[in-house]
Amino acid sequence: MATGGAEDLVRPELQDQKSMNGQGNLRASQCPNACTRRCSQTQYRKPCMFYCQKCCNKCLCVPPGYYGNKQVCPCYNNWKTKRGGPKCP
Repeated sequence: MATGGAEDLVRPELQDQKSMNGQGNLRASQCPNACTRRCSQTQYRKPCMFYCQKCCNKCLCVPPGYYGNKQVCPCYNNWKTKRGGPKCP
């Protein structure tokens, strides 16, 4: 029983680590649809789609909604440009 408890303590850390390393819940084939939804309300659709798909292919996650909610996808949220701004829309 003590072993099961120790495993339970380790699993959430491993899951968080996987998300940070690009292991979200999407498959790469799902990225175009997820990004179409994410970018559907911007006037900058072409760059939004380009960067969203690039981020999705790396992180396998796209935040819900049209804007914000990036805390749901740590990899997507933490990928920055050379200047330190957000890479992913």
